[in-house]
Amino acid sequence: MAGPSYRACKQCYFVTEGDTCPRCGGQTSKEWQGLVAVVDFEKSDIARKMGIAANGKYALKVR
Repeated sequence: MAGPSYRACKQCYFVTEGDTCPRCGGQTSKEWQGLVAVVDFEKSDIARKMGIAANGKYALKVR
């Protein structure tokens, strides 16, 4: 039994299961690498450096 097929947004890097990003409406891709889970974006140095302004799962690299 296969699990869900995750995709990452090409614009904001948000990881989702859909063909379009629920955050920004951008196109998603099956080709992505790395995963970072942001729990508190206001205190996260990584979120600040990546330009993330909401909690969630994000890809590090998207093609």
